[in-house]
Amino acid sequence: MTLVRFIGADGNVREVRGAPGDRLLDLAQADGQPLEGTCEGQMACSTCHVIVAPEDFARLPKAVEDEEDILDLAMGATRTSRLACQIWLQADWTDFTVRIPGGARNMQGR
Repeated sequence: MTLVRFIGADGNVREVRGAPGDRLLDLAQADGQPLEGTCEGQMACSTCHVIVAPEDFARLPKAVEDEEDILDLAMGATRTSRLACQIWLQADWTDFTVRIPGGARNMQGR
């Protein structure tokens, strides 16, 4: 199991446990985090944008070009930004930390 820390825009920290193969977006939504995932994981919006802790970002596979294109448009994007719909917990992770940005921009226009 992986201990996942969600740091809210207000600095509030919530911790949940996830199993290998769990998708970060699903864990966040089950915990009531403000990540919409409007496009349901199709990389067509940035409403699940998170900022990954630098030490955890280094463990992730490189983002594909479509994800990088969406992140270019995300509000408050940083060097360690990723889409939560594209992060699956791995068996060798004991913990994983992300910060939830203060806002999101929905490029789908819904």
